[in-house]
Amino acid sequence: MGSEQGNKPHAICIPAPAQGHINPMLKLAKILHSKGFIITFVNTEFNHQRLLRSLGPDALHGLSSFSFESIPDGLPPPENNDVTQDTATTLKSLHETGVGPFKSVIEKVGASKSPVTCVVADFLMGFTLPVAQEFDIPGILFWTAGAASLICYDRYPDLIQKGLMPLKDPSDLVNGYLDTVVDFVPTMSGIRLRDIPPFVRIVHPGDEFMVGFAYREIERAKSASGMIFNTFDELEPDVLKTLSLTFPLCYGIGPLNLLENNTVDKRLSSIKSNLWIEEPECLKWLNAKVPSSVIYVNFGSVTVMTHQQLVEFCWGLAKSKKSFLWIIRPDLVIGNSAVLPTGFLNETKERGLLASWCPQEQVLSHPSIGGFLTHSGWNSTIESISSGVPMICWPFFADQQPNCWWSCNKWGVAMEIDNNVKNDDVAKLVIELMDGEKGNELRKNSIDWKNKAHSACSLLSGSSMVNLEKLIHLLQTSSI
Repeated sequence: MGSEQGNKPHAICIPAPAQGHINPMLKLAKILHSKGFIITFVNTEFNHQRLLRSLGPDALHGLSSFSFESIPDGLPPPENNDVTQDTATTLKSLHETGVGPFKSVIEKVGASKSPVTCVVADFLMGFTLPVAQEFDIPGILFWTAGAASLICYDRYPDLIQKGLMPLKDPSDLVNGYLDTVVDFVPTMSGIRLRDIPPFVRIVHPGDEFMVGFAYREIERAKSASGMIFNTFDELEPDVLKTLSLTFPLCYGIGPLNLLENNTVDKRLSSIKSNLWIEEPECLKWLNAKVPSSVIYVNFGSVTVMTHQQLVEFCWGLAKSKKSFLWIIRPDLVIGNSAVLPTGFLNETKERGLLASWCPQEQVLSHPSIGGFLTHSGWNSTIESISSGVPMICWPFFADQQPNCWWSCNKWGVAMEIDNNVKNDDVAKLVIELMDGEKGNELRKNSIDWKNKAHSACSLLSGSSMVNLEKLIHLLQTSSI
């Protein structure tokens, strides 16, 4: 190895094996690279192959100082190689089988490139922390979800102890019980049971594992060298302060999409992380639309819905008479391909565009976009905030419920639609968001937060820039 590369800090970055976790970890890895780090990015073999299929066989060659490795997830080959894996099953397998392969990667790249000096792992990949300790290097965890949701997960034992969860009867999902206000979650006065990450309800296969998993990983995270959050101090000051009482050295260095744009070497712009093939033609379609006239619809990479829910969204968008760009993944509908109702395409052909995936950051920052109908995943939420786009939220699972609650009740940038979605409600909310008085208020608040986000990431004294330098100092002084 060259002496120049040998003297650089070398970070292994390992995301959880899902699109919403790979994207922010890749941004963070690029930012670290721009600060002088050698990067080894580790995906599961399943997702590594998906990336090669979606991006091309040479897409992950990278640079000599930014390379990719993979480890097995320990699962049998799936029937379909291009669908999102079950979260609980995949995490359980990785935590049972991942230590050996991960150690092998550290040894391999340490011998061929330069010694690994730190591990930056997704919070859900906590099995890497003991490995980092074994190699006597810092282990940093990256919480890629909404920061407030981590506080909610930390309160799972209290919810169970007080008898509020799990649900006693399936009817509690619909009889109003979930509207019970929880009064012991720090920073979230007025939050309801329905706004807590729903695994603790334990009504779906795998949820029981996720409750225990959350508890174990929160305890393990307390031994990490530090914690990274894709947020900025001004957006969640009380949340970050509360988390810093439980976890070591918390750094808010977001929005990462803005920080990446301001810091990253353009040579890395070709390295992407989409597991589905993007359809950039939608940007040309948006170019022909007037400012703030299009509602963008995307329920993310994991959310699924019933066929009836798809039908309700379709006719709601049709009734709104608004232009829309709707991203419909092949696996969006439970157990079926996404079959649109008869007559929908003909009804909306003059003002609607459907695509299977898109460059979301470019879409949200496009002047034609006036609103975002979203599942409230954190990447979508923070990207929408940083673009000044108000939202309609339809949360599905995990951190999406508290993200929705904060967006609607604390930041004033969104409205929520009921889980039991009806087309009249969709139409009403879309019209209100795009043209109504409430929509104008949300848009004003969104632009205010956009300006604060840009200041945090662009000014040398911006909070995220300052926190990034603190993180770099920790990694460099602890690892060289």
